[in-house]
Amino acid sequence: MIDSDSAERATPSMCTSSDSGSGSGSGSGSNGWTKARGVVLKTLVLMGGALLLKRLTKSTTRWDHARIVADSLAGEKFSREQASRDPDNYFNLRWLSCPAAEMVDGSRVLYFEQAFWRTPHKPFRQRFFMVKPCSKEMKCDVEMSTYAIRDSEEYKNFCDRSRDQRPQPEEVIGDIAEHLTTIYLKRCDRGKRCLYEGSTPSDGFPNTWNGASYCTSELTVLKNSEIHTSDIGYDYEGNQVSLGRKGSPYEFKPAPASSFSDPFSSLTIPPQFTEKRIEGSFVLQN
Repeated sequence: MIDSDSAERATPSMCTSSDSGSGSGSGSGSNGWTKARGVVLKTLVLMGGALLLKRLTKSTTRWDHARIVADSLAGEKFSREQASRDPDNYFNLRWLSCPAAEMVDGSRVLYFEQAFWRTPHKPFRQRFFMVKPCSKEMKCDVEMSTYAIRDSEEYKNFCDRSRDQRPQPEEVIGDIAEHLTTIYLKRCDRGKRCLYEGSTPSDGFPNTWNGASYCTSELTVLKNSEIHTSDIGYDYEGNQVSLGRKGSPYEFKPAPASSFSDPFSSLTIPPQFTEKRIEGSFVLQN
């Protein structure tokens, strides 16, 4: 038989044993939760890394290419630096372009004008650009087509006006007139300074400036939204004729915020150039 003293002595040991068992279960549960939480965190990290890697390695779509080109064409740019380096061969011209409409198929339409920097309100060239991806069977990434404007007077200084003072997108689409040129752009090879570069087809487009019978145009889009353009004229026998300085494109760089407060008085514009009809695709032909 167990006396009362023995029973009393046994009770604490039982409680101690019970407490010890309870503590062991709690520790096991805590360890399990820690492990589970570690697994969850690792899974989240792996998923996040996978998503980031997918985003970084995601291939650029055809429409992404078109968007990049359209965004790069837009804005106010000048050939100021080039004209400062070589005023005998280059004028300080203002390039101005901005979104004007979007076609049903997603093609972007931009209004474009060029003017001498001193007379920005008197553009000597006005065009619509239409930018869209090249079709899959073509060996290019982006098509940039140039169109005449049905009523160009109505569009002068389009980009300088507030949106409610401009022709609206449906009017713009209705005013797209004759197709003039198409430049086929390809993404530049890795390591080059440019993003896209291309030209019109080798047979070019009609142009009668300075004895030419047709003309080809080249365009390069650089990483800082700088645009280089050039026109090359050919006579009926295929000989190159001068449409500006041979082999040296015009370089249009984005305008600084103070573009109009920084006078460029050293460059003067001969009156005869403002009076002549200018027929090229992008640049003034002297």
